[in-house]
Amino acid sequence: MKEGFKDKVVWITGASSGIGEALAYAFSAQGAKVIISSRREAELQRVKNACANPNQVQILPLDLTDTAGLEAKVPAAISLFGHIDIMVHNGGVTTRGLAVDTAIDVHRHVMELDYFSYIILTKALLPHFIERKTGHFVVTSSVMGKIGTPLRSAYAAAKHALHGYFDCLRAEVTKHGIKVTLLTPGYIRTNIYLSAVTGDGKVFGDKSEQIDNGLPADKAAMQILKAVKRGAYESYIGKWGEEKLALLVNRLLPSLLIKIIPGKEPK
Repeated sequence: MKEGFKDKVVWITGASSGIGEALAYAFSAQGAKVIISSRREAELQRVKNACANPNQVQILPLDLTDTAGLEAKVPAAISLFGHIDIMVHNGGVTTRGLAVDTAIDVHRHVMELDYFSYIILTKALLPHFIERKTGHFVVTSSVMGKIGTPLRSAYAAAKHALHGYFDCLRAEVTKHGIKVTLLTPGYIRTNIYLSAVTGDGKVFGDKSEQIDNGLPADKAAMQILKAVKRGAYESYIGKWGEEKLALLVNRLLPSLLIKIIPGKEPK
């Protein structure tokens, strides 16, 4: 897929680390013009400098928790290269806490960051895609957007909501030449758990055995680029492991999955 995205303008949120950072490198290496966004401008500069074509990478700082200010970021992003071809929604936060112990404020925080921020940016960018009769929304969901496991109620709720919204959106905008790809990553080797929040809103700040043994972020990025290139509606990203098996069992024998999951609490 060398230069498979040549001159495509790709906007990536959550691009200062993890999957977003790896996607910035991968798209740049394949000839794309890349806009990278996150709160941490210094980290974005580091990512830009490490890209294959840093002269074709623009930095647009934004804070996904500042939902009131997100809409204004869309015209700013468009102005950087004149248009946008692909919007990659990637920023967010995960959780670790029993449903009974998770405060409503934590649910609201996770929904604002993992769901509403995506919708605000999508709605603001959609008229641009419709006018151009082309565009592609790439949405980083999770296996938790398809199933539920212990300690993930707030996170899974937000990810399930993404599937509902973007499946509906796809049905509405296909006639305009617009694509929607939902990504359902399993365990990817990133630092996501270090910023996870507990039921009372505190930072979890610990590692996960499954994440540490997960697919490296650069390999995940290559799987994602393949899914985007083929215009997949939905694509699992990760190793063939228990999370992939859980998706298959959930589809074929959901009653069996309910018996298995309680013994599969994240480590």
